[in-house]
Amino acid sequence: MYYVYVLRSLKDGRLYKGLTQNVEERLNQHNQGENRSTKGFTPWELVLTKSFDSREKARDYEKYLKSGSGREFLKEIL
Repeated sequence: MYYVYVLRSLKDGRLYKGLTQNVEERLNQHNQGENRSTKGFTPWELVLTKSFDSREKARDYEKYLKSGSGREFLKEIL
């Protein structure tokens, strides 16, 4: 299973979108500062996850969330 996840920084409210096979482990990595792009904005909270059968489908959804219409969608549901 592949998961697309969205994190929100408790420091400034920014969102981070990613793809993983283990959401819990990935969240811990973000909160421990192991990811350069999220390191300065810890702590993070998980606000959305969606599962997919294939990496390709998950990647397509992640790309959608990072697009303009995907960001608008996230604003509406969060």
